[in-house]
Amino acid sequence: MEAKERSPESVLEVARSVLANEAAAVRDLTKTLGADFLRAVELIMQVRGRVVLTGMGKSGYIAHKIASTLTSTGTLSGFLHPAEGFHGDLGIVSRDDLLLAISNSGETQEIIDLLEPLKRLGIPIIAITGNPDSQLARRADVHLHIGEIRESDPDNIVPTASALATLALGDALTVVLMQLKDFRKEDYAIIHPRGMIGKRLTLKVQDLLKGEATNPVIAMRATFREALSSITRYMLGGVSIVDEAGKIAGIITDGDVRRLMERWQGSVEELMNTPVSEIMTREPTLVENTELAYRALELMENHQPRPVFLLPVVDEAKRPVGMIHLHDLVQAGFKTTLNETMH
Repeated sequence: MEAKERSPESVLEVARSVLANEAAAVRDLTKTLGADFLRAVELIMQVRGRVVLTGMGKSGYIAHKIASTLTSTGTLSGFLHPAEGFHGDLGIVSRDDLLLAISNSGETQEIIDLLEPLKRLGIPIIAITGNPDSQLARRADVHLHIGEIRESDPDNIVPTASALATLALGDALTVVLMQLKDFRKEDYAIIHPRGMIGKRLTLKVQDLLKGEATNPVIAMRATFREALSSITRYMLGGVSIVDEAGKIAGIITDGDVRRLMERWQGSVEELMNTPVSEIMTREPTLVENTELAYRALELMENHQPRPVFLLPVVDEAKRPVGMIHLHDLVQAGFKTTLNETMH
């Protein structure tokens, strides 16, 4: 098979036509939604077992994806390969389940052959097809029609636009079910503890602290010399200043030190003996130890008049329990837009 010579613009034109065709296929789905969709949602909400999805070939891949998305959003689901079903895999289906069968033609023989034994189990069947007159559509309890879709290839034979429309319809079912079940981001985080979404929704600031090693603190009566000593010893880039009640009153950071030394008019000895209460940054931006870690990153990035890279961490009584640096958040897997060379 010889490759055809094409100009760059003609290649882009083909790509644009594909995207336009597939966007139209998804958009046209809104015209097909109605009583059948509502009935499908009702059936799934009533299921005591699992939603078992099946599909052959490309439809099988779409079914896999929908099953995965449903399971991760509170609707227990699984995939049954229609051909393997007759070689023992039908055993995964129980009387409490529901079958969601996907076939663009609605005539996929492997799926049609599955219907009779599953009907004997008495489980409801939802079909997604592009042919309302097909065997699968007629024998299902509910048929969801994706419409008469023209595929994106010139010969109208490659499952492209129809596959995308089916996937989009599965997403519509998923999101509706999430809302009906009041499935929240906290629930999603429990199921995705290792992913970035899980981290954003579960990882707290206190999880990144290391006890005293991340909690440099000095009293307001301490001198600038003692502040420098603490900053150097802890190597976090700052030190929290506390009042007599142990509550945070201010902060001194590496950046504060540099700016102070640039404008200092007196002797070095005078500077070293200056009480930190006279030179600290009062009312610094704080983050509570129980706050989500990604909120600490947002505070750093959105701080005015310029971003900051270090935040004192306090408990509910405003007593310092640590400090969190931008590096801690980056090492935990969070991405930042900040240029870390800024001060």
